[in-house]
Amino acid sequence: MPARPGTVLEEADAYLAGRSRIQAAARALARIFDEASIPYAIAGAIALGAHGRVRLTEDVDVLVRREDLARFKRAWLGRGYVEPTPGLKSVRDTVRGVRIDFMLTGDYPIDGAPKPIAFPDPAARTTEADGLRVVDRDALIELKLASGMTAAHRGQDLVDVMELIRARSLPLEHAERLHEWVREKYRELWQLAQVRDDY
Repeated sequence: MPARPGTVLEEADAYLAGRSRIQAAARALARIFDEASIPYAIAGAIALGAHGRVRLTEDVDVLVRREDLARFKRAWLGRGYVEPTPGLKSVRDTVRGVRIDFMLTGDYPIDGAPKPIAFPDPAARTTEADGLRVVDRDALIELKLASGMTAAHRGQDLVDVMELIRARSLPLEHAERLHEWVREKYRELWQLAQVRDDY
């Protein structure tokens, strides 16, 4: 059953104010990982917002090492977290009703097919934002470009990069900081980001 418009607006308002159940779920998970000395990096829309392009989301994306996900599951399944489908990478925060999707170091974005860009080690590509460790800006751009370039249904990832270019006024030369495999797509999106709608 679709959510009532008022509920949707309340959720959006809470998210934009930084006090939604989604952000609370991310902070709760971060505390668990910090206490267990597990390297992690929040990715997806939450990381995107930390880098300047705010958009709503319904879940939390987290980068971890494979062995650390197994360690987390051993300790926490049945204690506020459940697996919607046993054996897969997602869990559900039962306290806040939020899905958490894990991305594993070394895996390839979206389709799992080998490509020049894989999910990095969270200990190496993070920055601090609002008390959370999030994927650093260039790693996030690379992952979103890799996703959008190899999966036609992931066009939002390319839009995210274009809007991040606008939000942070990133220069065309920023392409040189990125993996060579995604540089041309960055340049293409940079050109599109310079076009403004004239109403």
